[in-house]
Amino acid sequence: MPHVVTQACCGDASCVYACPVNCIHPTPDEPDFGIAEMLYIDPATCVDCGACVTACPVGAITASHRLTDGQERFIDINASMYPITSADAPDTAAGLTEARFPVDPARRRPLAPIGHPDTLGVDGPVSVGIVGSGPSAMYAADDLLRYPQVRVVMYERLDRPFGLARFGVAPDHESTRSVMALFDDIAGHPRLEIRLGTEIGQDLSLEDLRSRHTAVIWAGGAPTDRRLEIDGAGSRGVTSATSFVGWYNDHPDFADLDVDLSVPEAVVIGTGNVALDVARILVRDPRELAATSIAGHALATLRNSAIGRVTILGRRGAEHAAFTLPELVGLVDGGIPVTVDQSDEVPDPSSTTDPVTRAKLEVLREVAARPTPTVPHIRFAFGRTPRTISVVDGRACGVVVDRSDGGSECVEAGLILTSIGYRGRPVPGLPFDPVRGVIPNENGRVVGDGTAGEPLSRSPLADVYVTGWIKRGPSGFIGTNKTDSAQTVATLVDDLRTRAGRAGELAAPRRGSRIASLLGRL
Repeated sequence: MPHVVTQACCGDASCVYACPVNCIHPTPDEPDFGIAEMLYIDPATCVDCGACVTACPVGAITASHRLTDGQERFIDINASMYPITSADAPDTAAGLTEARFPVDPARRRPLAPIGHPDTLGVDGPVSVGIVGSGPSAMYAADDLLRYPQVRVVMYERLDRPFGLARFGVAPDHESTRSVMALFDDIAGHPRLEIRLGTEIGQDLSLEDLRSRHTAVIWAGGAPTDRRLEIDGAGSRGVTSATSFVGWYNDHPDFADLDVDLSVPEAVVIGTGNVALDVARILVRDPRELAATSIAGHALATLRNSAIGRVTILGRRGAEHAAFTLPELVGLVDGGIPVTVDQSDEVPDPSSTTDPVTRAKLEVLREVAARPTPTVPHIRFAFGRTPRTISVVDGRACGVVVDRSDGGSECVEAGLILTSIGYRGRPVPGLPFDPVRGVIPNENGRVVGDGTAGEPLSRSPLADVYVTGWIKRGPSGFIGTNKTDSAQTVATLVDDLRTRAGRAGELAAPRRGSRIASLLGRL
């Protein structure tokens, strides 16, 4: 039986390189790789060898006959991306106008490739400092440590490593969180040192790092959320989904967040995967959450929750919802009661030629036909643009929205979570693009004049690089950082080789008395 990629897919493409028959797409060298919601296995090409199962760091691949309850849809989701021939019409694709990832037999490999890095080509040791310890930082370190001359020091502000993988993934997404086992392996490398509780800009400056290391990679992510700019958004009872996620994942910055769950209704503004996560946590049975890594204070609060319905508000129609198909399927088939507002018209799936959008609409139509749950549940409400937060005595009590049909309404809620995206913030000493919320770069090499917020030139900074969300913006999944970091590391290595060839040898990192004394105390 062919293997199937399921909901937990992190997109790091380890399975692609392990597959001996090129049946997993999109590959990192294909245009759709950066935007695909997951990877897909071609059932007609898969030889059921299981190499991909071993390679996947999050356990997202399984044989189709071993799928658990709630995963059955993924058989069709994987197959729908490839040509499906029938006995009556062997030369036509059944159900799709065009396969998204047609497999070229000429590209099938007899054996899975095993890559070994080239020699670094420079004399002397190379020291690389990495700011941050999230997925992009860990993947970058893994690539760098393939070179025996390289030592890596990682600087992490918090008291625990792995960033988004630890503090951003929902506690009930245990398969996705298991990527931390891979990061634990990387962290155990003898040439990697992780300095926890070290904040760049407070304990050390960027210039300190540049003087100590041959090169510095900034992997600080996009640590702030986009604010909802409407009246009442600053009222009590309104907070960001980012903060709520940090609260239930035991992030130290949000341990004291005021979360009032004594209200019967909650609203989540936004339709991305994070919106689905926070809505699901609010209505899931706390007894199920007790077996997860959820923070103790959050579990205690959820056990006393009075919330009976969480409404997910989408500004546009269902066909434009930002959540991914795997997350929608995981929600709908994962035991959480879900409905669609009775006044919403979910478009006919045949109205789109995109197979992913079509599949989403099919699932939503199925959900819309279900009776309204009488237990705590999630309700989708599309075509509603928030206009203002309704406030009584300083506390939010609802969201006034404009409907796409021209009408308006107030959606009652005593808890309102905004989930409209993340955004990077300026780093002192580095250029910053305020429109995109990223550090300007060319393939990971920082370019600009070194003034935060004013990238006036495109001249490169000789020894500073970026990776992750602060490089490309808040897009992709945990595994997307693997290819992103590989590009940055390749640029860094090319620069080292160029510099060594020009200077005849690589200058050792400089040490200053201030940084030596500071690091000696850490």
